[in-house]
Amino acid sequence: MKKQILTLVLVVTTMMSQAQENRIIQAPQVTVSGEGKIKVTPDEAIITVGVEYSGSDAKEVKKKNDETVDLVIKTIKGKGISVSDFQTQQVSLYKNYDYQTKKNTYVASQTIKIHLKDLSKYEAVMMDLVNSGINQIQGVEFKSSKMKHYETEARKKAVLDAKMKAEDYVSVLGQKIGKAILISDTTQPSYPQPMYRNVMAKGLEMDAANETLAIGEIEITASVTISFILE
Repeated sequence: MKKQILTLVLVVTTMMSQAQENRIIQAPQVTVSGEGKIKVTPDEAIITVGVEYSGSDAKEVKKKNDETVDLVIKTIKGKGISVSDFQTQQVSLYKNYDYQTKKNTYVASQTIKIHLKDLSKYEAVMMDLVNSGINQIQGVEFKSSKMKHYETEARKKAVLDAKMKAEDYVSVLGQKIGKAILISDTTQPSYPQPMYRNVMAKGLEMDAANETLAIGEIEITASVTISFILE
């Protein structure tokens, strides 16, 4: 008997829940998208540098590359950059065959990504890295130390933008928007565009008195899709 009563209660509860969902689905709605943008001046940078050597002897090429990388890492540490803020990204040793000379050439390379948390040190850091032996600058990506905060602000602006759009649409119909019944985050992953420089150290002239980095601004965006009930 108890089982039958419990089954009946579950059936009634399920039916009531489905009926409520159907009423919501059948209720007049408006669905809009909103976007929020925040522009900020970056205060950090991700710098990717590289060391590359080539020659006819694989062992010697690798040895020279390893020695230079060791000096580069010691230079990074000497600039007060935490070990958690730099990391090897790629290590390679490969053979190239020259069909004209019919000889093999070996190329050893390694790239290191550095999280520079103080942009005012950029010139000094880059000068010391070049002097330590890097011969490639593969990219500079700007960031903000308050990225999470700005992402939150962008999301709030996106919701307000969606609400304003919904109000614009329904105002001419003499209606009002009610509760939001569905909110979807449609934000696409945003990757700040890096500034690329892929140059050899022999042709690289850097003067600490000159400004060689255009910081500009980075844009943090968020987007949402919201469905409101019409009243």
